[in-house]
Formats: sequence, structure tokens, C-alpha cells
Amino acid sequence: MTDHSPASTDNHLATQVVNHVRQMIERGELQPGDKIPPEREFARRLKISRASLRTGIGYLAAMGVMKVRHGVGTFVADGPPDLGKSSLGLIGALHGFQSWHMFEARMSLECNLAALAAERGKRDHLTSLAEEVAELYATVDDPAEYLIHDIRFHRTIAQASGNPILAALMETITASLYDRRRKTVEHAKDLKDSADMHRDIYRAIRAKDPVAARKAMERHLQLAQKAQDIEDSSENKKKAVARIRRRKAQ
Repeated sequence: MTDHSPASTDNHLATQVVNHVRQMIERGELQPGDKIPPEREFARRLKISRASLRTGIGYLAAMGVMKVRHGVGTFVADGPPDLGKSSLGLIGALHGFQSWHMFEARMSLECNLAALAAERGKRDHLTSLAEEVAELYATVDDPAEYLIHDIRFHRTIAQASGNPILAALMETITASLYDRRRKTVEHAKDLKDSADMHRDIYRAIRAKDPVAARKAMERHLQLAQKAQDIEDSSENKKKAVARIRRRKAQ
């Protein structure tokens, strides 16, 4: 049976955007550092809505292929894009798990990644982390865009760990995390507190203090788990109200 649910359609359109961007890069129409076409023009070219385009671009940005600069635009990330990898194909792999499973896995993995990043992170990693922290503060009033920079921050830490196996594991988690949170992030609250936590992690890594980096990441994930529970609760209430309205309309 073909799945025609909104989520399935949304993911299909996101894949369409990814494939189109891949083709543009392969044909040389987009190079690292290039700004993508205006949203209206790009959506018309793909024959999809601007909302669907934003979903696809969100995936690309979260996976590191695109770089979103608040108030400036969206650019192809510097360096070779990872479009050929199966990261996007892993989206949804963790959907059968409960929220606490995800955070238990993140706690085990990311606290160690933060400590390794403090020991091994290079100048370009620190520069990228600083940029993402700045973008987090710039987007505290735009939860959907904030989420993209949140994911990119955590991906950069994984890369800074210097361990490609752990970084690959983190890719799986961030793909699933982004796919889940983009559906609930509109209910996010206290993003300023979250940005402060990311800044603390960055400062510990910059100071090359693995103990402080590990503790800062642990505090952040504890806060993030509570925030996710609130988002999930709000989303469930929203769905319940929608179901009641549909029944009344029948």
C-alpha cells in the first residue's frame, strides 16, 4: 500500500529537493560558496510549494550540505558535499524508539565527543562552532531555523572529535533528531537558555578543557530532554484538538 500521509509526502518532496541540488552540483551549476536561487524561483523550478522547498533545504542544511546565514541567504557549504552518503536515507531509522532512548544514546555519545573535541579540535572547527553559536542567538525567535544551526553545531563537534566512526554514528542520530524535532520545534520555548548552553560547550572546547566540555554537554542534553518532552506534549495536544475538530465537522 502506498503511503500518502502528510509525513510521507513531505519526505518525498524533501528528497526531490535533495536530488535537484545534487544534479545542480554535478553539472557545475552550484559550487561551494554559491548562493542558491531565490526561494520563489527555486520552488517554481521544482514545481513545489515554498513550504516544501524550505523543508528540503532544512534537511540539506542540517546535514551540512547547505549553510544558512541568518538574514543573508542559503549557500552551498564549503568543501565537498556529502550528498552521496546515506545519511538522509537513515532518517526515520530511530522512529520506533522512545524519546528517552534517543537522549540516553546522545548522552553516551555526545558527552564523549565534546571531550574529544576539546582535546583535538582544530582552528577551523572552533571557527565553525563560533559561527553556529552566533547564528543560534540570531534565530532564537525562529525555532525552525534555530534547529538547523543546533544540528550543525552538534555535527561540528562530532567532526572535531577526530574519530570518523563516532562522527558517522552522530550523523545517524542527527538525521533522525532533525526529522523528529522539525515536527515539534514550533512549540519550543526558552531558546535563549539553549543558546547559552551551546555557548558554554563552545567555550569549554575552545579552552581545551575536556572535563568542562563533557559537563557542559551533559547539562545541555538534560535541558534538551526536558524541552523535547514539553514540545511532544504540546504537539500531542495540538493533534488531539485537530482530531476533535474533524469529528465535529463530519
